[in-house]
Amino acid sequence: MIFDKKNSKYSGYVISAVLTVAFLYLAFRGIDLRKAFGLIADTSFIWLAIYILIFVLSHYVRALRWKIMIQPIKNDASSLNIFGAVMLGYGVNCVLPRLGELYRGLFLGKWEKISRSTMLGSIVVERVIDIAAFGIASILSVYFYSGDLYTKIPWLRPALTIGFVFIVVAVLLLYALVKFQSHFSDKLFKFLDRMSPEFKNKIDDGFQTLVEGFATIKGKKNISKIIGFTVLMFYLYALNTLVGFYMLGMESYGVIDFKMAWVFMAISAFGTLVPTPGGTGSYHMVSIFVLTQLYNFNFEISAAYAILTHFIQYIVFVGGTALILLLINKLRKQRGEPKENFVSVFKSNHEKA
Repeated sequence: MIFDKKNSKYSGYVISAVLTVAFLYLAFRGIDLRKAFGLIADTSFIWLAIYILIFVLSHYVRALRWKIMIQPIKNDASSLNIFGAVMLGYGVNCVLPRLGELYRGLFLGKWEKISRSTMLGSIVVERVIDIAAFGIASILSVYFYSGDLYTKIPWLRPALTIGFVFIVVAVLLLYALVKFQSHFSDKLFKFLDRMSPEFKNKIDDGFQTLVEGFATIKGKKNISKIIGFTVLMFYLYALNTLVGFYMLGMESYGVIDFKMAWVFMAISAFGTLVPTPGGTGSYHMVSIFVLTQLYNFNFEISAAYAILTHFIQYIVFVGGTALILLLINKLRKQRGEPKENFVSVFKSNHEKA
């Protein structure tokens, strides 16, 4: 069994590496990369600074939204800890796809002394909200784009259909779990206990995680704030994209505006769904496709945009992860609290780190 688990883990890394190489090849084949890097060398440092500022701000807004979600559990959670956990999660995803969500929940749970099931449950709910928001953003893109976006991107309509079916099912399931928690769980777990007590315990843990996560959203006021911060977050994502165009002087290659930035932001996000480190390769391929096929930019400036923006994200996330850990551990040491690392966070709050 141990051998199987190790093989499964390593096969996941191998698949991720293969996908990264494949998408990078598909993204850049036939493109003059020397010319693309030459365009990157002419980047405006003023627009670069603005890009990084808005980029960090958009993730701080994400952290504030998460803070509202966990207010019913802990009203005085530190904004620094929450923002740090968000940045740390993305930093881990840049190296090990999908593990970032686990780590940001575990770190914040440790820092704020909140149960890991509640933290992980809130992240599941947050992801459901994000998928719904990206679906709406994609639908808006259909109206913002001057042509027929469904014709240009044949897979968009079925992708949105599948996404919304998933959202409806997920929301109804979560609502039913919370509304009929005791009635549903008693019957289910009695049945599972007869089949396999070990499997029953695993399902029970997952069930409690979802229930606790969904239960963090309470009250119309909190829901309104969550919606408001989600709208602001996506506005900043699109604004950041627009600033990225100016960063490379792309106004000299074609018409750029906020609607174009919104379409790019929404469609390029599909590239990050592929389990590669930080969307490497898949983000580049989708980004270049959008800029060249939807807006007729040449391949070299499109490649330059994909390479530069992805590189900035990597530097900010990975560098931010290191700085956040150093800063928060230093503050914890001053308060007489134990430092946390990527191993200690897996221990429960009742265990010694």
